Formats: sequence, C-alpha cells, structure tokens
Amino acid sequence: EVQLQASGGGLVQAGGSLKLSCAASGFVFYGYAMSWFRQAPGKEREGVACIATDGTTYYTDSVKGRFTIARDNEKRTLALQMNSLKPEDTAVYYCATPGYYCTLQTYAYLGRGTQVTVSS
Repeated sequence: EVQLQASGGGLVQAGGSLKLSCAASGFVFYGYAMSWFRQAPGKEREGVACIATDGTTYYTDSVKGRFTIARDNEKRTLALQMNSLKPEDTAVYYCATPGYYCTLQTYAYLGRGTQVTVSS
C-alpha cells in the first residue's frame, strides 16, 4: 500500500520560512518522480514542485526562486524548503507521486496534507 505522510506545516509570518517533509513507503521510491501539491481555501489543487528520478526539478511560476524540492532516496523522504513565504502560499500541502515522470498537472497517489498558514 502506497503511503505518503507530509509533516512540518504550521503558522509563519510573511517573509518567513518553513520546511515540509514527506515520508514514503509501499513503492520503489527511487524509481518514481515525487511532487508537492497544495490547495488553498476555495481554490483548485495545484502542483507546486516536482523532482524527477535523476534529480531534475520543476516549479510552478509563483514559487520559483523561493521554494526548493529535494529527495533522499536512501531515507525515502521528500522535502520542500519554503522561503520568503507570502500570505497567498497559505494552503494545505500534499506530498504526491505522479508516477515515473514529472508533471505538475496530476498525480497517481496523494498523501495526507499538512496545513501551512502565512500571516501578513
């Protein structure tokens, strides 16, 4: 059974930083692309960042230069370092895998989310 458990969310002031983590199990982690999605109140879920099996990274335009996605294949973990946070980054963040290749449009599996709230 695929399990993806995100953690590390919280309340932070605008301009601050947070680091999210995701523990993965139930599949061959190193063979899959990994991604982060988020969903703000009243908005559709959107892809934020993706990291391919070779380490290539992709970001949605609104977070480029502020967020960094990373993976540790030995520990089967995924991370999202979020800097210069803005109130519009407030959302529930989800760890996901799109499958073998990166895409920010969809996912094959989505884990439980963690709430990130950025105050102005």
